[in-house]
Amino acid sequence: MPNNPVSRRVVVTGIGLICSVGNDTESVWQAILAGKSGVERITLFDPAQHSCQIAGEVKNFDPANFIDKKEIKKMARFMHFAIAATDGALAMSGLKITPDNAEEIGVYIGSGIGGFEVIEREHSKLLAGGPSKVSPFFIPSTIVNLASGQVSIRTGAKGPNSAVATACTTGAHAIGDSFRLIQHGYADAMIAGGAEAACTPLSVAGFAAMRALSTRNDDPARASRPWDKDRDGFVVGEGAGILILEELELAKARGANILAEVIGYGMTGDAFHMASPSEDGDGPRRVMLRAIKDAGIATTDIDYVNAHATSTPAGDVIEVRAFKGAFGAHAYKVPVSSTKAMTGHLLGGAGALEAGITVLAIRDQIAPGTMNLDTPGEGCDLDFIPNQARPMKIDTALSNSFGFGGTNGCLIFKRYAE
Repeated sequence: MPNNPVSRRVVVTGIGLICSVGNDTESVWQAILAGKSGVERITLFDPAQHSCQIAGEVKNFDPANFIDKKEIKKMARFMHFAIAATDGALAMSGLKITPDNAEEIGVYIGSGIGGFEVIEREHSKLLAGGPSKVSPFFIPSTIVNLASGQVSIRTGAKGPNSAVATACTTGAHAIGDSFRLIQHGYADAMIAGGAEAACTPLSVAGFAAMRALSTRNDDPARASRPWDKDRDGFVVGEGAGILILEELELAKARGANILAEVIGYGMTGDAFHMASPSEDGDGPRRVMLRAIKDAGIATTDIDYVNAHATSTPAGDVIEVRAFKGAFGAHAYKVPVSSTKAMTGHLLGGAGALEAGITVLAIRDQIAPGTMNLDTPGEGCDLDFIPNQARPMKIDTALSNSFGFGGTNGCLIFKRYAE
């Protein structure tokens, strides 16, 4: 450990993504650039009685490709996604976990809801057959931190092992906290991100009861439409995003391919409402400014923003107000897009998926478009990169995540340079 760990630089060397548009990082990325939607009618259960019958389900996914068959039933679906995404991230990174470095490599994977489908299933078994019918794997297959636990067990990573459950900000917080752990010398590398599998009857019914979901059931691919005047709610998505973060000098020493550098992280609380941000966007505004200050840059240095924008009537315009409050006149000059139009909203996995997409945008110098944006709604007047990806220079990019309870997270990534 260096004498001055606070000065340590942190880089991204691997990305593992899985969501409704693809089961590996490059497939996801190419689908995002092509504007492909993964939102379809729900197949994981019969949605006929639900007002919302669409979701961004992960398709053609076989956990047996990643996990021993006898272990699969001991884990909830969100864990399957976390493990698959971790395998992809480590493969891209080339990071090898050995007895010599295991204690300096940690795991920090969160989830907003955890094993919801297992909770529903086991509760039904309890009601139908009594306590003896409940699986002995029920508890360890549902709790949020077991995604990190299972990844740690599988990889042998013995460093910091933690999880966070901060609703839709979970993935961003897991990555940001991991950035801090490396920056301050508590780990040399972290497997960080979020995973979610909340396409379940109770979850969909619950969000629908809040009037949060789109009911555009006859046109699933166009249901999620951030900033559009006809947006009517978000679409539940599932999947995972995992980033491999490493201390710069160690990554360079092993010849790693550096995808981007993490330079800023911010957290704030709204202190306002359990499910809605204040109309002036105060919490989101402050979190962006905190991350920018942490990065030691100016707002004018931000080239691209991957927004939280979920396609809700209130939330999207509030984020626009937050941009204007934080960026001033530059808000009209910086391109902003929301990839949830294609993937749906991964809840606790969203921030990590979108952080990975933001890094890929820097890597390939192209910003994803905001699909289904035909006519911007009132107050939505920024450059939202409508309906088509845009090749452009991206040196520094910002990724936003906001969650129920007024919890906000912001990550800033920069094109790596010596």
